[in-house]
Parts: sequence; C-alpha cells; structure tokens
Amino acid sequence: MHLSVIIPALDEADTLPLLLGQLRAQTGIEIEIIVADGGSRDETPVLAKNRGARVVVAQRGRAAQMNAGAAHSRAGFLLFLHADSRLPSPTFLADALRALQAAGGAKIAGHFPLRFARMGPAHDFFYRYLEGKTRSNRPHTINGDQGLLISREYFTELGGFDASLPFMEDQRISARIFVTGRWIVLPGELTTSARRFEAEGHAERLTLMALMTGAQVVGLMEFFSAAPEIYRAQGQTQRLDPAPFARRARRLMRAQGRQGLRTLYRGGGFVRENAWQLFYRRDLLRNDGCSSALDFHDRWFAPTMNNVFGNLLGTLLLWLWLLKISLS
Repeated sequence: MHLSVIIPALDEADTLPLLLGQLRAQTGIEIEIIVADGGSRDETPVLAKNRGARVVVAQRGRAAQMNAGAAHSRAGFLLFLHADSRLPSPTFLADALRALQAAGGAKIAGHFPLRFARMGPAHDFFYRYLEGKTRSNRPHTINGDQGLLISREYFTELGGFDASLPFMEDQRISARIFVTGRWIVLPGELTTSARRFEAEGHAERLTLMALMTGAQVVGLMEFFSAAPEIYRAQGQTQRLDPAPFARRARRLMRAQGRQGLRTLYRGGGFVRENAWQLFYRRDLLRNDGCSSALDFHDRWFAPTMNNVFGNLLGTLLLWLWLLKISLS
C-alpha cells in the first residue's frame, strides 16, 4: 500500500519533528511524506528535510499549501494532516487505508476521531463534547484536525481545496464530499493539540467557530473579508472576544435590507439542522453511554421541525444568540 502524507506547515519547528518521527515508524504501508511550507521563518524546512520529508515551497495559506503538496505527490491515496497531529500506533495509517479501501466505491473519504492533547484535566466536559462530535460523521463536524484520507482520483474530481479564503478550506471540501460522495469514520483516534482553545479561550473559540461556519453556510462572505484577523496563525494566538464578530454579522445583515432577512432566515435553518447538538449534549451529561435524547431528535424532533415553523424558531434563536454575544 502506498500513501502520500501531506502536511501544511508554517513555523512548526517545535511540533513537526515528533509527527515526522511517528510517520517514519509506521509499518505495513509505504509512505511518501511531503511538507508543504508556506514560508516558515524558523527551522521547519531544514528539520523536515533532515527527517526524510520532501519539502514543497508554496504560497502561504493552508489550502494553497495542501494543493501544492498534492500536486507533487506520487501515490494513489492522499492523507492531509496538521503538523500537531499525533499517531497512536505504528499500524495506524495501514489500518486507516485498509478501512477506506474496504468501504468500497470511488467517492469515499475518511476522517479520524479526535483526542485532544491538553495541558491539564480542566474543561473535561468541553473536550468530551468536541471529541464525541468528531465521531458523529454529521455535516459541519468534520474539520482539518481530523485528517482527510482520500484517493487522488476523487480529490482531483473535487478540484482540490478551495483557496479563496485563507481558512475553513477543510469545511468547504467536507461539504462537497457530503454532496458528491460519502464520509467514513476511520479506526483509531488521532491526537491533536488543544493549544488554540487554551490560548484563545474555550467558549470564545467555539463561539467564533460557530459564527464562521454559519456565515459560510448562509453565504455572508462579507463577514470574512471584513475580518482578516478572524483566524490568527499558530503562535500568534491570544484571548478572543467574539462580541465584535457577532456585532459585525448583525450589522452586515441589517445593511442588506430584505436580503438580510433572507440571510437570517437561512441562518435559522442552519440552527434547526444543528439542534441535534443540544440532544447530544444531554446524553453526554448523563455519562452513561445512552443516546436516547439524540435518538429522539433523529426519529421525532428533526422530522417534525423540518418546516417553515422550525426555520422561523431557529431564526429567532439565532438573532437572540447574536444579540447576547454582541452585548457580552
């Protein structure tokens, strides 16, 4: 089995070497390691070369870097990983590729469940909530931290990563896969760093992620062009304040007039579609392995609310949520 592992990197000298060592220790699979560097000012390229990786110099931006890495790869399957990813076993990637091939079909992509590496035991429920979502295989729950394992043929058919924005390329390709193919959850758990949550604030980062996802889904792209600081590079993170971003979203929708009301209504539909997270949270609070609340959502609540009334209720809740964040 032959696999190209593509890692976008920017000033990752502290985190990249451990991943490269774990990749070289993988068994049962032939791996080509490509580090797509976006102009690191530290020793990232040198360290990568010294540890057996090919270094591809690319335009800065995770999507552009990963596309450049894919263009230089030679294997029939591609795996995109972040530099702070950690592999739990020497057979991790061989097991993943076998699972993808066993799933059958040409249009299949795989992602790993996550385990967060954190500084201490604080915020345990928060991380259990996020880790559980990565196993759900539902729309808007799959991101780049979970890796993307995909055939070269399907990746090419998708047109690669969308580099129109310097962030959220993972969610955009995830949405296209949900429409054109099928996602599977790969075996094992990929460990990733919790450093962004720890630096920016747990609730604050999660709130901004929800704002970003919602803005993208409803087509409020002005939200991103007006907020170049919305996603800082690793190492430049500091405590977040989501209030200015919520105010910006409200201001943009008000400026749209009637179109803004339609945008808000689409946002209400997005809220309705993601109501399952409240039921999932209820099950998680019980901490007994039971999924009765989520089962109730999928079987009864979601079909009942999939209408104009459900969207209007979601619209009201969305506006109140934006107002609450704006005033915080």
